[in-house]
Amino acid sequence: MKNRLSLSAYGTGWSANRMLMIAMALAALLTLAGVTAYVTGHHTPRAASSGPDEPTAPSSSMSADPAPIESTPGAGSVPRPPRLSDPVAFARAAAAMLWSYDTRDTSREQQLAGMKAWMTKESQYSDWASLSAQMPDPLLWSRMADQQQHATAQVAEAHYPAAFKQALAEDPAAITEAYIYAVTVTGKQTIAWTQSGGGVEDRSLTLAVQCRPSADCSLVAVAPRVAP
Repeated sequence: MKNRLSLSAYGTGWSANRMLMIAMALAALLTLAGVTAYVTGHHTPRAASSGPDEPTAPSSSMSADPAPIESTPGAGSVPRPPRLSDPVAFARAAAAMLWSYDTRDTSREQQLAGMKAWMTKESQYSDWASLSAQMPDPLLWSRMADQQQHATAQVAEAHYPAAFKQALAEDPAAITEAYIYAVTVTGKQTIAWTQSGGGVEDRSLTLAVQCRPSADCSLVAVAPRVAP
C-alpha cells in the first residue's frame, strides 16, 4: 500500500484559544459536542438567499462551478484562489484545492505556499495551523515524490447545514461581525502513482470561509472534524 496524502484527515484539533476566537467570530452560531464550536455545512451547492433558512451572503455574479484557475506563482501545481464572493462556491474550490496535489512537479514547500495563498489576511481569524498540520512531513512527502504520487479531486456537493442556518436565523446580525460562513463539502479524491497504482476515496471536510461584502472570499480554517 502506497502512502496517501489526505489533507482532509484531521490529525489535530483547533486550540482552545483558536476555537474561542472562531466561536466569537461566528457569534456562537454552532456548538458541537457541547463545548466546541465548529464551522459546518453539507451537500447541494446553491447560492445563499435572504430567506429565513439561509444565511445572507454577499451577492455574487459568479457560478457555483468557476472556470479552471491558474496556479499560484511559485506554488507548483497548486491553483491560485478564485475571485468569488459566494461562500459555497469558494468552499467548493477550496476543497478541490485541498484534495489535489502533484508530487511530480510540486515540492512540499510549494504546496504549503499555494495553500497559504487561500487564507484570509485577517490574522485574528486565520487558523493556518489547521491546514498546515494536515500536510505530510518532509520525509513522507519525499517518499510520495519517489513514487510520483498525485491526486485529483471531484467535488460533489456543498451547502450550509441546518444547524448553522437555524442558529443564524435566531441572530441574523451575528454574521456581520466577521462574515465567516460554515460550509461542508463532499466529493472524491483519485490518487495515482507509478506502476499503475491508484485508487478513489470519498472525501468530506468542513471549512470556515470569510466573504466580506464587496471583497473576494478567503479561507479561515479547516474544522478538526466534519460536522453533519
